[in-house]
Amino acid sequence: MTEHDLNLTRRGFVGGSAGLTFTFAVGGFMTAKSDDVMAAAGKTAQTIGGWVTIATDGSITIQAPAAEMGQGVMTGIPMVIAEELDADWSKVSAVFSPPDAKTFGNPKLGGIVYTVASKTTEGYWDKARIAGAQARRVLMQAAAARWNVPLSELKTEASTVVHAPSGRKMGYGEIASFATVPAEMPAITEADLKKPADYRILGQSKPRLDIASKTNGSASYGIDVQVPGMVYATLLKTPIEGAEVDTVDATAVLKIPGALQTVRMKDAVALVGTSVESVFAMRDAVKVTWKGGATAGFDSVKALDEYSARARKTDEKGLAYHPKGDADAALAKAAKVISATYQADYVYHAQMEPMNMTAVVNAAGDEAEIWTGTQGPSIVVNVAASILKTKPDKIRFHQQYLGGGYGRRAQVDLLPYVLQLAKETKKPVKLIWTREQDVKSAKMRPMTAHYMQAGLDDKGNIVAWKHKLVGEAVTGYLAPARLEAAKGLDPLTLEGAEHQYAIENKVVEYVRERRGAPLAAWRSIGAGYNKFAVEAFLDEVAAETRTDPVKLRLSLLKDDPRATKIIEECLALSNWGSKPADGRAYGFSFAYVVGTPSAAVIEISLDRKSGAIRAHKFWSTVDPGIVINPDIVISQTESNVIYGISQMLKERMTLAKGEVEQSNFSDYEVLRMSETPEIVTKIVHSTHRPTGIGEVALPLIGGAVSNALFAMTGKRLRHMPFTPERVKAALA
Repeated sequence: MTEHDLNLTRRGFVGGSAGLTFTFAVGGFMTAKSDDVMAAAGKTAQTIGGWVTIATDGSITIQAPAAEMGQGVMTGIPMVIAEELDADWSKVSAVFSPPDAKTFGNPKLGGIVYTVASKTTEGYWDKARIAGAQARRVLMQAAAARWNVPLSELKTEASTVVHAPSGRKMGYGEIASFATVPAEMPAITEADLKKPADYRILGQSKPRLDIASKTNGSASYGIDVQVPGMVYATLLKTPIEGAEVDTVDATAVLKIPGALQTVRMKDAVALVGTSVESVFAMRDAVKVTWKGGATAGFDSVKALDEYSARARKTDEKGLAYHPKGDADAALAKAAKVISATYQADYVYHAQMEPMNMTAVVNAAGDEAEIWTGTQGPSIVVNVAASILKTKPDKIRFHQQYLGGGYGRRAQVDLLPYVLQLAKETKKPVKLIWTREQDVKSAKMRPMTAHYMQAGLDDKGNIVAWKHKLVGEAVTGYLAPARLEAAKGLDPLTLEGAEHQYAIENKVVEYVRERRGAPLAAWRSIGAGYNKFAVEAFLDEVAAETRTDPVKLRLSLLKDDPRATKIIEECLALSNWGSKPADGRAYGFSFAYVVGTPSAAVIEISLDRKSGAIRAHKFWSTVDPGIVINPDIVISQTESNVIYGISQMLKERMTLAKGEVEQSNFSDYEVLRMSETPEIVTKIVHSTHRPTGIGEVALPLIGGAVSNALFAMTGKRLRHMPFTPERVKAALA
């Protein structure tokens, strides 16, 4: 980072522009990467509609609004824009957009710049297409005026405007050298947008735009940020949620080479020094005692049993979620009722890049510059403005790549600490957590218990379905007012509890626990544990009625042709019905997640002596609607599978006396490369609007593994993760 980067202003950017400009992003919101690229381009380029900048050499820079954490959206959204722009893809590059909600806000997420819940492609689909089509229209209008021909006689092809009657052609770069952007962008209707049959960029496996920089090391993550005059800081934060600092003994701290100062905060002690090594050593040397805490005395193992007992209580009704018919009445009249209790432990995000943030605050304390990789740029800006009691346009934000997000970087809990430290030190401060602090201060997916009931008639048909979910509320932790507005129904904790199976009477009941644990959305949010309970219990019903589990699903989805096709394609892909190899078994699951139907078959084996389950192969089919980039869909599925198997077989966070017991990857185990199965993914193409893909396969894992284990052993495990100890106990 150079002094130029720190001092780049909107006036300097505008003054240097000599190309095609549609609207400017707000200068105070420019990102670091955007600064570099856009300032350089500004001398010979113009920006159209805030999204597209075209240089006179024909190069095209697209501002991408979503956080790039490996999911490929920094390629996907530019592909959508480039398609409607009719761009030459080989000339396209992408930079992070500023958190200017008016231009770049996601309509599916309240109009802010935010990357969560697989809503990027779905949310920006119309907005990005219109942005590309508007830019194309402006270029065509400029060419029509230059040639003095009707706009209707023009067409475009690969960054070129063509006048067919005369055979004349003009490249976008040449047009950028003379065109004037209108004060108001042209109106675009659905009829003006391309039909899928005409796509020449979308639907193709284009290499991701961020891979080259990540391969050669030039990509900038939050942890890479370097600012002139910067000092380093880390935290020793309370091990108990809500506790406060009681006593601090820093006698040994300032003797450490590079140590600068300690800062006592309400729930943490900050250590400031000249290097990462010095502040980590300071953290080890400081002695702190704590008092209070919302979770003091909390034992999660004991509490989960309490959750389960509460779920089974028939005299406590929960809040009804997606009710249909009268499940209680149907259960009372059923010829037979099947029931089972499922459980899921807390899990930690385990992102590879520990939490970090860099900030500098001006002398007056009313302006700040912030560097981090975050899923919520709009939230960073607005919260920072609130903390400093200033306006959002006084906050200059620099988005970085994310070394793993999965919901953890949707929160901005480091922001108050780094701003306070920047104000006190009067220097740029880079705040980095140790891995141990990252684990001990985890924001977890909630621990849950599920009491499942299915009522059968005298022919074995399912006439009632009741899913009672007990657990803490993620939204209650993150935004209590929002949970209150939702009348206590937490959409994050309940994610995936609903299902599309045609059962006349069904309901999900939510019973909220209040244990004070720190929570967050975790990849696929509630669907990871809810689909586990739904898909495993449905297999239990099939076993009880001696029905083929896949045929049962097909019968319940017979009026859903999209789901039926996905299942049939998966059966063919996996050769379902064939005999597995000796010592192995297959398990099946299906789900709609974030609007996308997907089906899966997993092949597992079991070491009965050790209790270890091994996944060997995973087949899945998915229909995400119009596919932007097939390779990204496949890589996202592979990532989902690895993450899903890890949380199904290994990942487990526990609290004792209110403190997280785990400390690092040595005792918080994740799936290793050597344990990864062969993954086969088939995309079932359709012309539906694009739906999410970043969280679709993960929720399939729990049910598939559970069902395969039952097929192999006749034993049903209902507590996720399926650790070797739990497997051995079930077999015994």
